[in-house]
Amino acid sequence: MQLVRWALDSNDHRRQPFAVVDKPAARIHVFAADGQWLGSSPVLLGSAYGDTSVPGIGERPLAQIRPEERTTPAGRFASEPGRNTRGDDLVWIDYDSAVSLHRVRSVHLGERRQQRLASPQPGERRISNGCVNVAHAFYDRVIAPTLGRTPGVVYVLPDSTPFATLFIAASAY
Repeated sequence: MQLVRWALDSNDHRRQPFAVVDKPAARIHVFAADGQWLGSSPVLLGSAYGDTSVPGIGERPLAQIRPEERTTPAGRFASEPGRNTRGDDLVWIDYDSAVSLHRVRSVHLGERRQQRLASPQPGERRISNGCVNVAHAFYDRVIAPTLGRTPGVVYVLPDSTPFATLFIAASAY
């Protein structure tokens, strides 16, 4: 993967663990600080296609977020381990926009999040409010011991914005 080679060779990841969220494929790939691949998994993503967050969205209650605003933003993010308001551990991708990487949880039974996570169709995995959701086992085995313990970097590939627009140096690699 071009972005991974560039991140390692340029030290863009600052010798921290990092992940690449491939939105078109609805998958995450996680790497140790030394570049060792640790695992990949399907993910749930924001139900709306788009590569930016609405300004101020992180300050609004979930009930006030319109369906077309439920995007997973694309770009390079300095991640931090943290907790949500219920005390669950997670990885903040974009704290100001309230976008995090966390274990999948059922919000409404009709959403069938566990079944969608298992679907081979990337489009079926677009259901979240913008956060990146992974299976509990993958979070516990791969995310928690790496990005869940130390600052890192999360690269989120775009839905529609040209790759070169977001990752200028990597696109020339």
